[in-house]
Amino acid sequence: MSKFFYIHSIYKTLNKGVFIIGNKFNYKAFRKNIIGIKEKVPTLNGRNVRYINFDNAASTPGLNSVYEQLKDFLAWYSGVHRGTGIKSLIASKAYDDAHEIIGNFVKADLDKNTVIIVKNTTEAINKLSYRLDLKPTDVVITTLMEHHSNDLPWRDKANVVYVGLDNLGRLNLEDLEKKLKSYYPRVKLLAICGASNVTGHINDIHKIAKIAHQYKAEILVDGAQLVPHKPVDIKPNSHPEHIDYIAFSSHKMYVPYGIGVLIGKKETFLKGSPEFSGGGTVSFVTENNVTWANLPDKEEAGSPNVFGTIALAETIKYLQKMNMKEIEQYENELCKYAIKELSKIKNVTVYGSFPRVGVITFNIKGLPHSLVGAVLCYEGGMGVRTGCFCAQPYVRNLLNVDMSKYEGKENTPSALLPGMVRISLAAYNSKSEIDYLLKLVKQIANNRTQYNRDYVFSKKLGSYIPRFRTKGFDINKFYNLM
Repeated sequence: MSKFFYIHSIYKTLNKGVFIIGNKFNYKAFRKNIIGIKEKVPTLNGRNVRYINFDNAASTPGLNSVYEQLKDFLAWYSGVHRGTGIKSLIASKAYDDAHEIIGNFVKADLDKNTVIIVKNTTEAINKLSYRLDLKPTDVVITTLMEHHSNDLPWRDKANVVYVGLDNLGRLNLEDLEKKLKSYYPRVKLLAICGASNVTGHINDIHKIAKIAHQYKAEILVDGAQLVPHKPVDIKPNSHPEHIDYIAFSSHKMYVPYGIGVLIGKKETFLKGSPEFSGGGTVSFVTENNVTWANLPDKEEAGSPNVFGTIALAETIKYLQKMNMKEIEQYENELCKYAIKELSKIKNVTVYGSFPRVGVITFNIKGLPHSLVGAVLCYEGGMGVRTGCFCAQPYVRNLLNVDMSKYEGKENTPSALLPGMVRISLAAYNSKSEIDYLLKLVKQIANNRTQYNRDYVFSKKLGSYIPRFRTKGFDINKFYNLM
């Protein structure tokens, strides 16, 4: 079907030898350390092939070495901060040490800043939105390139103003300064992504921070797509380029154990009351008064995710050992290669520009984005993402979509709305995997009529599926809770 056997023959070349870009990064060791790297998945012709994960911007797999360390810790796991047993003391120290390791990873001054553990980046940004004591007359400046999580939390708390973009989807710094000047002194915060989850574009966060501070505004960096892929230095608090607040998630940096991080100035969180209160957040309570606990306990209500926090700290130690600068260089070379070759394929449009992290979005003329993603899944054994990636205004801006055509159609499945195909790279991906992707994308682009026939939209699933599936295509045999 759809010349699948031609594509499968290309797949056989995968992992026969290692293509190492750069001189230092130990790609072999990193790839070997990925949990599930050898797992096979079903394809339409009934064969199981080794899975290729090109959806790292959504989530990354865990590390074998960290998993083994976590199994050792489980023997000593206990409730933290309120127990008197030896196990509780051990777990409490490990949990506190993890905060320090996480803060040091972005070079935070821990005398002046606090590290707060939450569930994910979304919760981190929401927490900050409550703790800044914003008023309706205050202004939060953000951009049209943000993930919804760095847009929606501000809308009901302040007057949100959006900075414009250029024709490549990059931040317009002239417009930023114009808006900072226009709304001065009402601007309390500039909320900006470190790197886009749509185009991968990297914002010059330090230059932007300096501009914001000139107008007495603080800056929040959504670091979800930045921190896992390059060294980040938030700089000393007194530095004009200091990053006042940064948020990021563990599950995008090889830690699928459910935590996020918010790092920011202690003075912000010492004021007022936390948005969640209860166990662990207080030091003294009477019927009429509350004395809040020290930071970060005040902001970490209830029993924390000790396991996930220690997992992130252990992973950070591993990433530092592998060298974040070398990881950045390796991923950058992979990204450049993928974009260069994708751009050569007829009927393929690639979005964005450099500098960028390894997030690449594209479309194939005449084919719905969700259909292309389905082919890559069912015939290529790959994981990609399609749609708007929780950044609908940005994607529609890049595609020049006339949204008036969709008035009254807000409940249309995302697979049938304008969008893109996204591949996102990590340090364990290889050139051979990219070559396999390129061959299949070229095959799809050259046989668009055939693929439009071979795949149909499923209302039940809300996505495209093959018109015909083999009896052997059964995902339930791989993992099934029921």
